[in-house]
Amino acid sequence: MTLPIDEAGPDPRLLDLLVCPLTKGPLRYDRERNELVSEQAGLAYPIRDGIPIMLVEEARPLDDSECVPAEVRADDR
Repeated sequence: MTLPIDEAGPDPRLLDLLVCPLTKGPLRYDRERNELVSEQAGLAYPIRDGIPIMLVEEARPLDDSECVPAEVRADDR
């Protein structure tokens, strides 16, 4: 599945369909790094050439400064 990416990022409808393969939890788009972030797993999945690479082996571990505490998140993402 290729995500159409423009200045606003991936299509939100497609993001609603994608989940973390490890936790089955929601993902948020990190525009600066062009990644899909799973807060629950502490992993960031890269998007390469518009294709999300949803493999745990390809994901980058998040450091503590990148995690958004649940109490300050705007929504479930």
